[in-house]
Amino acid sequence: MYNKQNTRNQSRSKWRNNRQRNYRNNNRNFSGDKININRFVNRAVSIEETEVFIPQNSFNDFNLHSKLKQSIFDRGYKNPTPIQDQAIPAILKGSDLIGLANTGTGKTGAFLIPIINKILVNPQEKVLIVTPTRELAIQIQEELLALTKNLRISSVVIVGGANIQPQIKGLRSNPNLVIGTPGRLRDVISRKILDLSKFNNIILDEADRMLDMGFINDVKLFLSLISPKRQVLLFSATLSSEIEKLVGQFLKNPQRISIRTSETSSQVEQDIVKISSTEDKTDVLHNLIIQTHFEKVLVFTRTKHGADKLSKKLSQKGLKSEAIHGNKSHNKRQRALKMFKENNINILIATDVASRGLDIPSVSHVINFDIPATYDDYIHRIGRTGRADKRGIALTFVE
Repeated sequence: MYNKQNTRNQSRSKWRNNRQRNYRNNNRNFSGDKININRFVNRAVSIEETEVFIPQNSFNDFNLHSKLKQSIFDRGYKNPTPIQDQAIPAILKGSDLIGLANTGTGKTGAFLIPIINKILVNPQEKVLIVTPTRELAIQIQEELLALTKNLRISSVVIVGGANIQPQIKGLRSNPNLVIGTPGRLRDVISRKILDLSKFNNIILDEADRMLDMGFINDVKLFLSLISPKRQVLLFSATLSSEIEKLVGQFLKNPQRISIRTSETSSQVEQDIVKISSTEDKTDVLHNLIIQTHFEKVLVFTRTKHGADKLSKKLSQKGLKSEAIHGNKSHNKRQRALKMFKENNINILIATDVASRGLDIPSVSHVINFDIPATYDDYIHRIGRTGRADKRGIALTFVE
């Protein structure tokens, strides 16, 4: 038993090292300082100026199970968003799909609604949803549970940083949906606890982020292991050459839907804050946040150490904040997010672990304390504000 466990640990360690090396190689040239700062400045369009979207369909128009329609309305969904309006009918027809849309446009509902319907029609359907971060996986699970209340659909979240034993127990209960992050999914597959050959649906959410984080080989593995008769749904903000290769290799005549109207949301006012050589960045941040209109602030730093250091400095100045990053334990990350979502704190300091996919209600300001590595990262960071028809403000510190 000791030798088997030791070999398994060595194998996992080798895999992690290889993935981390690939990630470092892909990101070794930090380019944030080369981004033209004018791209961080953009006037928001008022809600009145925004063109009103009129969906071609209502939720009643979709060929959905009556119980699911009731759940949708109970959840408070009124009309389909643009991505939902186009993606739901295509997924219901069984097409493979590539969905490109700006952040905060309802992508989760766009794939969950037709997938839930598929399970209601055939309870033997099995679905794998792969996400880049544990926070996003848990968020998808929360939305799934809200939409499937009393529908007898089972699911389990498989993410790193949390106790694996309850996750193994959940897998052995034969759930309809498995929602997980690549590392932990690969772990349970190697233990022969998860057999993907029984799965005929796979959803890759925030696919571009997974490739950025060095998960390309894991994604290829999952796609190669699921049933040949399958439906593949890929959602992403950008369509890189690597994603195109995946599409060519694993998707069959996919329908492409692009709802990207602009690089950033028109509801986000964007500006820069110039920091002089005589100013302390933390002091500047403190003086901004204490203004009354800074109601709920998400601050991004470049490094994990920087996030912890900044949170400590703000606390010393009398401001309650929490830090979230990859070195934090699963429980601490979830606790910090919960406190921020429930307004127990109004400042969350984060690395880019929080920049993708997370739906945090009513973030009034996103502040880039450190310039992001790429403009794509910038787009995702500021996408945490200006959501659900609300205005938001994004500020980037420039030295």
